[in-house]
Amino acid sequence: MLRYVVLFLVVVIIFVAWKYLNLHKTLDERAHALYEDWRSCAMEGDVRKRADLLHREWTLQEEMRIRRDAIGKSEAVIRGKVTEHLAPYFPEFPFDPRDARFLGTPVDLIVFDGLSSGSLSRIVFLEVKTGKKGALSVREKQVRECIGEGRVYYEVFHMRRDE
Repeated sequence: MLRYVVLFLVVVIIFVAWKYLNLHKTLDERAHALYEDWRSCAMEGDVRKRADLLHREWTLQEEMRIRRDAIGKSEAVIRGKVTEHLAPYFPEFPFDPRDARFLGTPVDLIVFDGLSSGSLSRIVFLEVKTGKKGALSVREKQVRECIGEGRVYYEVFHMRRDE
């Protein structure tokens, strides 16, 4: 009988040892899976932070580039407008500056050639171009066509006063 008790105890010890080893293996697998999940989440978070940082840096650089471009274009427009006003006073201006009248739009200047010397010879609609392209706008082309087709008139408008 003692033999059966010892045999029973040995079987129980083997069974408990086997269960312990299986449980240990399961715990190791579960711990490894939890570690991998944590590591994946941590790496994903790091990647997201890095992507956000790179996006912010790119956004700032792009905003700076856009601002520089806008400032450059604004400076060019201002420089062009100033040049339009001062063009009659430049040495290469082909007319007497006293004969030029600034209009601005749709043409820059109207030159009454010879008016200051008392002998008006012609009236010139003058467009001053300072940019790289120097192309006429749609409105400027329309004005040029009207002038070219002779659709230019001189009229007097009398204002009546109510007395």
